[in-house]
Amino acid sequence: MVYSKLQAFTHFVTNITLRDFDLIEYPNGLRVMHKQVPHTRIQHVGFVVDIGSRDELPTQQGMAHFWEHMAFKGTEKRRSFHILNRLEVVGGELNAYTTKEKICFYASVLNNHADKAFELLTDITFHSVFPEKEIEKEKGVILEEMSMYEDSPEDDIQDHFDAVLFHGHALGHKILGTEETVSSFSKTDFTGFLQQNLDCSRIMLTSLSSLSTAEIKKLADKHLKDIPAYAAPFKRKPYATFEPRQTTIIKPIQQAHCMLGGLGFSFTDEERLPFFMLINLLGGPGMTSRLNMKLREKNGLVYTVESAFAPYSDTGQYHFYFATEKSRLEKSLKLLFEEVKLVKEKALGTLQLHQTKEQLMGQIAMAEENNLSLMLTIGKSLLDSGKMESLPELFQKINAVKASHLLELANRVFEHDQMSMVTFLPED
Repeated sequence: MVYSKLQAFTHFVTNITLRDFDLIEYPNGLRVMHKQVPHTRIQHVGFVVDIGSRDELPTQQGMAHFWEHMAFKGTEKRRSFHILNRLEVVGGELNAYTTKEKICFYASVLNNHADKAFELLTDITFHSVFPEKEIEKEKGVILEEMSMYEDSPEDDIQDHFDAVLFHGHALGHKILGTEETVSSFSKTDFTGFLQQNLDCSRIMLTSLSSLSTAEIKKLADKHLKDIPAYAAPFKRKPYATFEPRQTTIIKPIQQAHCMLGGLGFSFTDEERLPFFMLINLLGGPGMTSRLNMKLREKNGLVYTVESAFAPYSDTGQYHFYFATEKSRLEKSLKLLFEEVKLVKEKALGTLQLHQTKEQLMGQIAMAEENNLSLMLTIGKSLLDSGKMESLPELFQKINAVKASHLLELANRVFEHDQMSMVTFLPED
């Protein structure tokens, strides 16, 4: 499964203080972070692994995502059916996803089945055997997954935009890989990929339930402390060669689709939060975002228009996206640039700034209500920055942002000639 936009938003906005959690560390480098939530009967638990598609060599494109699939296809003591059936028969859920920089294996079960979840997740993360027969079958499944994304222009255009924006770098590679690379993988390729990348210091097990830390430590001791101390060298190649590009692709579709944007900020950059405020103001999830009001409500040109910001460990990207009739493409682009120009020329008034802050703080607080997403975000935040902030601390930072700062930031980032753009046009 590929990271969803909702998961991306939750990853960005959720920050919890370390004081709310208990940390368990093992000599092999593995860490466990647990948060006790009294009023829940569900145990959420997952491994967050700091390996993603950007860590693949050119011949390995799609390997991280394929590994995510193969984790469910056989371990040293289980076949595929027994993996899938282990938690499902007790009403639990087992899942995984892959991003540019992470692979996550996670599960949700009733508290009394927590041991099953801990044991199964450890088994599929560290003891997969990659049966050749299952590899060949799964190649077909992933090729179908590729076709599914290609049939969805709003998903397919993201892959093309990444390839244009991060031209020549692994961040521009498709998470699913290419038909050529996926078709070539063998068991030896998987074992070699893990030897090159698996490092216990870059793996976090996060847990959220009503169980006490002592109970969680007992489970973690049972399943994690004897894992070998994998220690692959960290060699993530930074991105530093941006050049704006534009491309137009003709496809058998009904609407024109357009995505444009440029480089943003990393997870650790102090500008990340105020920049996200700008992105949220222009095209966030609210129906009153400036782009939605201008393109949809006032002019009826689009059904969907949005902006998004994806921070990475060393850089980031932002984009604007909309779909419209081919004949309305130029007008839609013109109106979009008018709104972008407006935030560069006119500072927000006192009321506008207050409402922008209140909206973002409300979205952050509501995102935290999802225990499963919160559990996964804990691990990602610690791996990315080694720290987390409390909601009061985060709200304090939001309230400290000045209109003049947003104006300066908009002028620094939203440069027309520094934007890349991908356009899908329907066949005549």
